[in-house]
Amino acid sequence: MVTGAGAGPRAGRVRGERARGPSAALDMALRRRPSLVLLLLLVRGVELSCIITDSQTNDPRIEWKKIQDEQTTYVFFDNKIQGDLTDRAELLGKTSLKIWNVTRKDSALYRCEVVARNDRKEIDEIVIELTVQVKPVAPVCRVPRAVPVGKAATLSCQEGEGFPRPHYSWYRNDVPLPTDSRANPRFRNSSFVLNPETGTLVFSAVHKEDSGQYYCIASNDAGSARCEEQDMEVYDLNIGGIIGGVLVVLTVLALITGGICCAYRRGYFISHDRSGESYKNPGKPDGVNYIRTDEEVREPGDGVSTGKMASPRKPGGSPGERFELCPAHEPLSMPPAVCLWGIRSAGLVAIPI
Repeated sequence: MVTGAGAGPRAGRVRGERARGPSAALDMALRRRPSLVLLLLLVRGVELSCIITDSQTNDPRIEWKKIQDEQTTYVFFDNKIQGDLTDRAELLGKTSLKIWNVTRKDSALYRCEVVARNDRKEIDEIVIELTVQVKPVAPVCRVPRAVPVGKAATLSCQEGEGFPRPHYSWYRNDVPLPTDSRANPRFRNSSFVLNPETGTLVFSAVHKEDSGQYYCIASNDAGSARCEEQDMEVYDLNIGGIIGGVLVVLTVLALITGGICCAYRRGYFISHDRSGESYKNPGKPDGVNYIRTDEEVREPGDGVSTGKMASPRKPGGSPGERFELCPAHEPLSMPPAVCLWGIRSAGLVAIPI
C-alpha cells in the first residue's frame, strides 16, 4: 500500500482523485485521504509524500511529474531531480518529494507514479494538487478629493501580488459598503455599485451623505491588507457665484475694449505727420549727381558762397536741364525722395524717379 499526502505550513483542504489501474486484486496500493489539495503559504518548503506499503517488489521505481497548464514535465526521473526544481527539491525516503523556497509558480498538480514489476498491479499513481497562497500587499487606492453634488465618481482599488486573486471590499468611516446601495436601506440616500472582483466603487450621482473617509481591503485565503484612508468631499455648486464671476469677467473685457477704442480715436495709436521743421530730407538718391548753380559758384574775390544747394541733374541729361526736390508740402503718399521737378526752358515738368 502507498500513502499520498502533503506536509508544510498551513497544509489544509485537499481535493484528490483515485489512481486508475486494473480491477484485479492488488498487492500494491496507494493509501489516500479523502481530499488531496495542499494549501500553504509562500516562503517555506513543502513535503509531498508518496509512501509504499504491502509491495512484493523490494525496489520499485518512483517517478514524480508536474502537470501545469496542460503540460507534463519530469520532476524526479532516472534517480535525479529535473526541470525547474533541480536546485530546490530533493527526494526523501526514496519516495517523498521535498520542495524548498516555494513560490507561486510551483502551484500545479504533482503525480507520483510507482512501478513494481513483481506485483500483480505493476503501476499505481497518486495526484496531489499544490496551491501556493500569497498574502496580498497593501493595495493602491484612488479616491477623488472633491466632487460636486450630482456628479459621478469612481473609486479604484488594485493589488497585484496576492494569490489567489484577492477580493475587494470598501469602507466609509469604518462602515463596510454593500455591493449595491439599493440592497441596504442604510444607504438609501446613496447610489453606488461595488465590484468585489475588480475593486471599483462607482457612484452614479454623489450626495452630501457620501462625504467621508474611504479605504479598501484586499483579502484572500492567505490573508488581507488595506490601503490608507482617504477623504472624499461632496460640495454644492454655487450657481449664483458662477454667474456673478462670469458677469465680472465680461464687464472687465468691455471696459478694456472701450478704453482701446477711445485711445485709438484720440490718435494715441497713430504717428504724427511729418511737417516743415521736423521733416528731414532723405539722403542722396542713387543715380543723382548734384551740381552747383551759377549763383553758388564762388565769385572771384568773394569769400563766401551763397550756401544754396545745387539742383540735381538727371544722369545723361543736357546741361540745360535742372532738377530740384519736390516741395516739402507734398503729401506723404508720394515721398519727396521719389519725385523731382525738372526745369526746362519750355516749362516746369515733374519727373518721377
